[in-house]
Amino acid sequence: MGQLPSSTAGVPSCRRNDVIYQSCGSMAQQDLSVFLSPLMGKKIDDGLCVANGISNLPDDCLACVFQFLAPGDRKRSSLVCRRWLEVEGQSRHRLSLNAQSDLLSAVPSLFSRFDAVTKLSLKCDRRSVSIGDDALILISLRCQNLTRLKLRSCRQLTDSGMESFAMNCKKLKKLSVGSCTFGAKGMNAVVDNCSSLEDLSVKRLRGIADGDSTEPIRPGSASSSLKMISLKDLYNGQCFAPLIIGSKNLRTLRLFRCSGEWDGVLKLVTNNIKGLSEMHLERLQVTDIGLAALSNCENLEILHLIKTPECTNLGLSSMAEKCKLLRKVHIDGWKTNKINDEGLISVAKYCTNLQELVLIGVNLTRVSISPLASNCQKLERLALCGSETIGDVEISCIAAKCTALRKLCIKSCPVSDHGMEALALGCPNLVKVKVKKCKGVTCDGVGWLRASRESLAVNLDALVVENQNQNATVEVVVEDQQPPPAASDIGGGANGGSSSNRRSTSLKARLGLTSGRNLVSCTLRRWSSFNGASASQSH
Repeated sequence: MGQLPSSTAGVPSCRRNDVIYQSCGSMAQQDLSVFLSPLMGKKIDDGLCVANGISNLPDDCLACVFQFLAPGDRKRSSLVCRRWLEVEGQSRHRLSLNAQSDLLSAVPSLFSRFDAVTKLSLKCDRRSVSIGDDALILISLRCQNLTRLKLRSCRQLTDSGMESFAMNCKKLKKLSVGSCTFGAKGMNAVVDNCSSLEDLSVKRLRGIADGDSTEPIRPGSASSSLKMISLKDLYNGQCFAPLIIGSKNLRTLRLFRCSGEWDGVLKLVTNNIKGLSEMHLERLQVTDIGLAALSNCENLEILHLIKTPECTNLGLSSMAEKCKLLRKVHIDGWKTNKINDEGLISVAKYCTNLQELVLIGVNLTRVSISPLASNCQKLERLALCGSETIGDVEISCIAAKCTALRKLCIKSCPVSDHGMEALALGCPNLVKVKVKKCKGVTCDGVGWLRASRESLAVNLDALVVENQNQNATVEVVVEDQQPPPAASDIGGGANGGSSSNRRSTSLKARLGLTSGRNLVSCTLRRWSSFNGASASQSH
């Protein structure tokens, strides 16, 4: 099949040649010189394609080439000729469409070209009218091999449309639904017909009303295959309880901002599912009863406990005693002080495999930090945010005992330069330190840390200090702690002290656009030596 010379402005010739060799290298023992000798033997100018060389390239190999291209390049490549258009369409497995109502008329032509799509995303703007049941049913008839579907703001879809879709696309493995209005019947149709479903994410499903009259979501045929369930912003998320409890192979459960009491559901879930390895609980009405119920999940490795004000040290200790495989723990105490040293000491005692610990709004002291550092020898990532009790003493303890620590984040804590000096002498494996909104940490403290640890990357609010190479120039710029300028200086009149003006001034300071009185520039020792060397070379 011959080709006329065509423009390939979106595909640089050198990149195309490299990609051809990479993608075709794994083809079944074919001599690429047969296909590429005309192409390699001629100089390609202005993106012109040599007809004989490319036309001899098999469709499978050309499809592999397209897989290496960025989305924009791939779209432009499909315009080269009819053959490229056809091969590109037949080899595309992922497709994202604007799911407005007028998509219905384009479905036949779209899926005639893209007939191998297995991953489909349908998103509609909230202010527009979305596709309805007719379009979804037509798509399901054209894409019966679909394995992943994402629906966003498709408010015209009903239970009937979802039932038809589920019957046509029984190979579905992942379903993500957000801001749609179909209800329990449509969801039950999916779990009844899609026996391979592994991943289910539901967010703001408005068709599931609050109240006892809501139809429960049954386990269905998907119960044996489901591995992850995520529920967000649901009025009556408890209607999914039968599905969660019946999913015996469930590994990950994420519950975010779902109304209602969840202690009873968590007890039933943990009594029936022993293989849970990841649990996210955020802004839920859950107490120590529900938290202690997690102790039945002895394989639990990841726990996120975010803004659950009724959970205390008692529940955390009960859970930690049995969940000894925990690797990652994130706790946002919401500054209620119900989780503190007592609960963290239990974590340190039993969870010796801990690798990542994030504590937000938790007031812990050296009393719990010391056992955490001593017992959790694998701890590599630590974040301490919004704690009123994390000071230089605690940072010094971390520096002395956390030998495996690689990344440390400190935010809104009463830490000073003395803490930075302690870090400079400890934590031998530390590669990155991030310090934000710690008023006691100054440029001098960062300078000491940087000078002592040349390979360390330090991020302090508006400044970023990184060692690129031995002769790199390092400059640290921080905002001065002087009072803001007068209203007359910024032309703000009565509004000179508004938050918008303060943000604008801060932005200018970060970009270095304000005068010297608003900024303090300090240079590390290497700066002066570098300048001296440069000056001597210039003379």
